[in-house]
Amino acid sequence: MIKGKYFTIDAHCHIYPEKIASLAVNHTDNFYDSHSYHKGTIDDLYVSSDEAGIDCCLVQSVATTPKQVKSINEYIQNSVKFSHGKFIGLGTIHPRSEDIEGDINHLIELGLKGVKIHPDIQGFKANDKGYMKMYELCQKNNLPVLMHTGDSRYDNSNPNRIVPLLKEFKNLTFIGAHFGGWSIWEEACDKYKEFDNFYVDTSSSLDYISLQTAEKIIKTYGVDKVLFATDYPMWNGKVEIEKLLTLNFTDDAVEKIGELAEMENETRENIGARRLQTILETLLEDVSFNASHENPLVEVVVDKTFVESTLNSEFK
Repeated sequence: MIKGKYFTIDAHCHIYPEKIASLAVNHTDNFYDSHSYHKGTIDDLYVSSDEAGIDCCLVQSVATTPKQVKSINEYIQNSVKFSHGKFIGLGTIHPRSEDIEGDINHLIELGLKGVKIHPDIQGFKANDKGYMKMYELCQKNNLPVLMHTGDSRYDNSNPNRIVPLLKEFKNLTFIGAHFGGWSIWEEACDKYKEFDNFYVDTSSSLDYISLQTAEKIIKTYGVDKVLFATDYPMWNGKVEIEKLLTLNFTDDAVEKIGELAEMENETRENIGARRLQTILETLLEDVSFNASHENPLVEVVVDKTFVESTLNSEFK
């Protein structure tokens, strides 16, 4: 919890069993020519997220073969079960499974809240006609799909593959990881900005693009459609949210934010902490993106007057 007050959600975390975590992390590092900051284990995620002030983690893993689906989903479910509310789980499915419907029914029975797919690592073109049943079933069962999106090296998850899905499955919520287009951030944003069913997360992006570009992308999508995410174990969550720690919220500001969050939950779908996160992102969008290691740290007092002047026009 940031400064002991503010509930923070990391919307994109990969976890692996202890015995294979090192191998799995190395595989991802090799795929992206990167070096992960963390270990990829449950215990390490507990420690690193606590150090960063992150209260809740959306955890998942990707099946690289159909036979892995059941065991991975049971592993995620078990991790959530013993997390004391720290984790929310997404299931995995593989498009070449012989029983997609059975896999989806199983993950629903396990209490998992959505689906994660990775067209590049799983090796399929996202809009291949042979895999439409996967999206149909997710839409039917109200399961949001968190999807790796974008890679200039491949033709699996770029806008030419995703836009047809957004048009075909208008009632299915897609969350495009990496601002909707890893390595093609601005191009992707231009293609997706008009789709109501497309959201993005911030994972594995801020080290590659300038804060000015990130600010432009967030404003284009709208802060209500952007989820904070670290892509654990790749990045240091503490660094990702460090700029927020220079802010000084007064008690009356927190009370006002709470009132707005309650009002929003009464007038829209009640999604609790996510709605509060949206309000905080809106409140801080101009301030937070001006904070960086190149700029001097300036304490900003966020009081009731600041909250009302910033948010009253946005949340009515």
